[in-house]
Amino acid sequence: MRKLLTIFLTAFVVAAFAQNPKGKYGTFALVNATIHTVTKGVIENGTVVIANGKIAAVGTNVTIPGGAEVIDCKGQHVYPGMIDSGTQLGLIEFGQVAQATDVSEIGDVIPQMKALTAINPSAVAIPVTRVSGVTTTLSVPEGDLFCGTAALVNLHGYTPDQMFAGFEGVVLNWPRGGRRGFFDRRTDEEIKKANDKSMSRLNEVWDRATEYHKLDSATGGKMQYYPEMQTLLPVVRGQKSLIVMVEAEVDIRAALKWVQDRKIKKVIFSGVAEGWRVASELAKANIPVLAGPVLSLPSRDYDRYDRAYSNPGLMAKAGVKVALKTDERSNYRNLPWHAGFAVAYGMDKAEALKAITINAAEIFGVQDHLGSIETGKQATLFVCDGDPFETKTNITRVFIAGWSIPMVSKQTLLYDEYLKREPGLTLEK
Repeated sequence: MRKLLTIFLTAFVVAAFAQNPKGKYGTFALVNATIHTVTKGVIENGTVVIANGKIAAVGTNVTIPGGAEVIDCKGQHVYPGMIDSGTQLGLIEFGQVAQATDVSEIGDVIPQMKALTAINPSAVAIPVTRVSGVTTTLSVPEGDLFCGTAALVNLHGYTPDQMFAGFEGVVLNWPRGGRRGFFDRRTDEEIKKANDKSMSRLNEVWDRATEYHKLDSATGGKMQYYPEMQTLLPVVRGQKSLIVMVEAEVDIRAALKWVQDRKIKKVIFSGVAEGWRVASELAKANIPVLAGPVLSLPSRDYDRYDRAYSNPGLMAKAGVKVALKTDERSNYRNLPWHAGFAVAYGMDKAEALKAITINAAEIFGVQDHLGSIETGKQATLFVCDGDPFETKTNITRVFIAGWSIPMVSKQTLLYDEYLKREPGLTLEK
């Protein structure tokens, strides 16, 4: 009996805390706020009106619609929702169990494997992330050469389609031309052979995709369905972005030459740990980068300790359009601290804010509805009581596509539970 009662109580507690409170949809007016629009300066003592999921009005002389819920934001700040440009959010719960991971598939050429179809809208990390002001993330698959298609998602919705924020990009893991770390004991000849083999495979796949494009065009789109090539087709035609995951200087230079020789129109470089070494070439090629993680170690033993911290700022100063990513499997909420470290080590503060808002939106082609606080854009934003790059700042409200998001997550529930814990329950036999 005692055992059964314990099981019942455990099940009751799990059920009680399994479901977060629902979001609220309606008309809201955030008044008396300092509004950081990102694209149109800072508005003091301003108002943001949210209606029908969009920003209906912004400014100091705004008419508040009848029936709107008025929220006094005196002494607080309103920012556009932060965008993390590289995560595995929704694709992995924890890495110790295969059934809790859906981040990779078998095969070296599987661009048709879409992250969007694999994202779990009920992932525990989603509420934890969004209550920190990070409202949108790029979920990226991992694996071999062409490992899948990344998807940009808003962190609210019951299905992946409801979460979809309007961008997908095919991921290419660039073949490494050097050692993979101190543990790599291969000879120089072995490294060169491995790299030559990978580049040969890459060129083979791309040539096949180019031929498929020509045949598909000649037949009026009546080619036999070939999922790998069908997915690469819009990349070849410049309709979809190719996200090149590349880190080392030698590989960045090789990737630059490769995309230029093949005249690939939409290219994004991601990672780019040694981008500071080739910043001028990246700027000249007009290739945007998703830089990160900033909170990392230098890529070479003899580099300055702060190279990972200063990398985004050095690229931005050279004229590269930079967005930031955490490249995390769990701590996506740390995005503002990545930006804060970039500022502390040389990046202009306004540029760092752009790197997690409008720059990311422009790189992904979703600047018409995300990345800044402007009339007509999606109402995806947050309210806080200070500088979002400071750890002492509290995020007080979050809105995603007009939904007022409950400021509750697994971690806030546990905090409240143990802060106010009662003595252990004694059960009678």
